[in-house]
Amino acid sequence: MRQKVDAGRIRGLGGADQGLATAEAESRRQRYGTNDILEVVGNPWRELAEETAKDPMIWFLVGTACLYFALGSTAESVVLLVALLPLVGMDLYLHRRTQASTAGLSRLLADRAAVLRDASWSDVAATELVPGDLTRVASGQPFPADGLIVAAEEIQVDESSLTGEAYPVRKRPCPPLPSDAGEPIVDGVHWGFAGTRVLTGTALQRVVFTGQETLYGAIVRSATRGTRAQTPLQRAVANLVRTLLVAAAALCVILAVVRLRQGHGLLDAMVSATTLAVAALPEEFPVVLTVFLGTGVYRLARRRALVRRAVSVENIGRVTCICSDKTGTITEGRLRLERLVPEAGVSSQHLLVMASLASRGDTGDPIDTTILERLSEERLAPPDHRVLAAFPFTEVRRRETAVIEVEGTTVAVSKGSPEVILGMSRLGHEARASWLGRIQDLASGGQKVIACASGELDRSWPEGEPDRDLELLGVLVFEDPLRDGVLEAIRTCRRSGIRVLMITGDHPDTARSVAASIGLGGKAPKVLSGEDLEGFASGPLARRLAGVDVIARAMPAQKLALVRALQSEGEIVMVTGDGVNDVPSLQAADVGVAMGERGTRSAREVASIVLLDDNFSSIVRAIAEGRQLFKNLQSSFQYLLMFHIPLVLTATFIPLAGYPLLYLPVHIVFLETLIHPTALLAFQELPLTESLGKVQRSGHVRFFDRGDWIEIGVVGALGTLLVALGYDRSLGSAMDVEHARGMALVALTSFGVALTGMLSRLHSRAAKILCAASLALVIALVQIPSLAAWVHLKPLHLDDWAIAVAGGALAATVPHVLAKRFRRRRPGPLRSY
Repeated sequence: MRQKVDAGRIRGLGGADQGLATAEAESRRQRYGTNDILEVVGNPWRELAEETAKDPMIWFLVGTACLYFALGSTAESVVLLVALLPLVGMDLYLHRRTQASTAGLSRLLADRAAVLRDASWSDVAATELVPGDLTRVASGQPFPADGLIVAAEEIQVDESSLTGEAYPVRKRPCPPLPSDAGEPIVDGVHWGFAGTRVLTGTALQRVVFTGQETLYGAIVRSATRGTRAQTPLQRAVANLVRTLLVAAAALCVILAVVRLRQGHGLLDAMVSATTLAVAALPEEFPVVLTVFLGTGVYRLARRRALVRRAVSVENIGRVTCICSDKTGTITEGRLRLERLVPEAGVSSQHLLVMASLASRGDTGDPIDTTILERLSEERLAPPDHRVLAAFPFTEVRRRETAVIEVEGTTVAVSKGSPEVILGMSRLGHEARASWLGRIQDLASGGQKVIACASGELDRSWPEGEPDRDLELLGVLVFEDPLRDGVLEAIRTCRRSGIRVLMITGDHPDTARSVAASIGLGGKAPKVLSGEDLEGFASGPLARRLAGVDVIARAMPAQKLALVRALQSEGEIVMVTGDGVNDVPSLQAADVGVAMGERGTRSAREVASIVLLDDNFSSIVRAIAEGRQLFKNLQSSFQYLLMFHIPLVLTATFIPLAGYPLLYLPVHIVFLETLIHPTALLAFQELPLTESLGKVQRSGHVRFFDRGDWIEIGVVGALGTLLVALGYDRSLGSAMDVEHARGMALVALTSFGVALTGMLSRLHSRAAKILCAASLALVIALVQIPSLAAWVHLKPLHLDDWAIAVAGGALAATVPHVLAKRFRRRRPGPLRSY
């Protein structure tokens, strides 16, 4: 939290009783601007429209709907136009939530401020403050800007909004800056930051930075100006759709021209092109993607992970690195009185009761609050007493003392820093050394230790704070406990090759202890501090992070730089956090995960996923769900491609070869009624695998790898050969077109059923029902004479059925079995995009 100070802004204003004149304040406002953290740029609705117009899926749906309407398929056109509504509605919703998030960021800021102007204190709007102003901040109030503390009384500050840490921070007045200083660096203990709150005491603050120049302002600026690029899956589907559209349009034109040149007439040419267009238009792909992402949202919700951006369902399955906040994510983010270590002859209950006498419940100090809560939990109560004097904790004294009267006896009770309390006790040299050793062992585990002592005072007590000859009662050990399941979650990540990097604002020793306790980095985690990373650019920073397990004393800007550095090395980065300090990194991450219970509203709004139970282990389950979703989506796309290859090729090249039309529009409609529900439903509920598998990192991502494309091509070619040969065999010398069409339709349907069974392994109930329904429908359509005649087909013979069913099964399954046997497939969804 060390910051540079532009000494010119406060030169000549060093005194704790020297404010600005109104005229000078107005001049500075003209120079530095208002103390306004929020910056509204442009027309938000225009920006929304521009962002929406950049989405290729929107234009694809509009274009496809227009094309269907031009071809006379009004129902399909209406369906696609209706599908636009949820997409645009989601953009509107997210835009509104982003505005709410920005407003939420401002709620931690001060609305009013006490400022010394024209030699008198006045209450003004916080936005009117300027650099050089002297403000007074009392207990419970937030600092209105970033500035140096020039005077303080027993001040403790809650800086969790910036650092995420649960412990209060003691502040001290800043010593006078050198008169010739240009931009000296001042330690964070002397700063009061906008958005942080005073817990105890009163501070006088000399304002240095206002508005967008504050640390809090930098966070908001990062949050409101951040951009989100398309995910690889979105780009892959968009590219695939564009390619298929161009190919379909070219084939339609070629087919229409050739049929005309063959002398089949204009009507035949139009029917041929229309039929091919309906068969070749790739409208299923964006629809399947949308539906599967929606299904992923539901499945993750069952895992206690609320998805705010559906595309994150894809990214979460590709995560290779988790940057986790410590407080509130790995730990519970609250102090707990873990142990009571009493002196010999003293009971734990007596130690707790006496410590409570030196605690106050109205200060907001988490240590005092925790002690009093523990006292209540154990149903203990302090003796009836009267407080004669109280000496609150100060940074100089490092202890808190109460002098009370109990049954006519005057007793002093003091708690605080172990070194100070031991120095006030009657312990001998050896006993004191022994206690210091025990305390050092406790503190080395990342725990906070305070000591407690008491003693009777005689009637000649001079009413000053007792500071000697007290009896040591023992020590109290506090810790921020680990969350349930975090140990196993870390082990699972390590087994899967997912890197976990803990980023915290805490002290390096505490961070190292927590990392070792969860198995992060083994017994000796490698820790770097934020200061160690200063001055490193993105590339060198990424190399600097090699082998690092923990980043301690990290600032918000450094967290953001760390995320970007990891992304530059090809990592798919997930960031977890719960505070305002995490907002920039949550937004920049490939997947931002906010804690739902403890997380601030701002963190939840910018994050793409919110964990409802704040459990780190839920992250691992969510990654498993994301990976399974990708596998399911991949199977659905394989099915669509493998089925459409024979459909489009036979619809194109059989007429091009001069044969009668293979498919009429009604046949295409029938096939589409089988394709759509199968692609949407058969692969959604495939069972979740227990193991995450090993992640693989590669710079270039594809939806399918080379082996997948070869398999798709071979299966599609065999399916094409099956349909073409079946059509030619059944056409025969008699040119029985209706019989040949029935054979082709049955062969293609059988091929599709075999594909469904192969890719889904019939693990889902939907897959079984759809396979049975497809066979039942094609049997009814072909074998019932009245239905067959209505759609220009003829019933098949038994040998036709045998050839069609057996050929379809072999064409769909044999290449897959051979590929699985002879080609080593890379595990998990990260193998390709």
